[in-house]
Amino acid sequence: MKYLKLLLFVAVLGLTLPGKPVKAQCTVCSVNVESNKQNGGKQANGLNHGIMYLLAAPYLAVAAVGFLWYKKYRRKNVELNMRSEKLNLN
Repeated sequence: MKYLKLLLFVAVLGLTLPGKPVKAQCTVCSVNVESNKQNGGKQANGLNHGIMYLLAAPYLAVAAVGFLWYKKYRRKNVELNMRSEKLNLN
């Protein structure tokens, strides 16, 4: 469990650190943005940020459902019916 938490932390940290700029655009959008950028517009940055937010939305929704499921179905008061006598393993 300890290693799973560490792996999850490293994955989240790796995904949140700024990296190379991502160009996730279709060809029509790319042509429109390039012509806008050549004319001095700032549409390209906003479009890239919007695409990245839309890409992250399903992951956030799945994470929220998973968290709610974990909170609802985890066991809180589990009784272990074990014998109080010592076991002889010889």
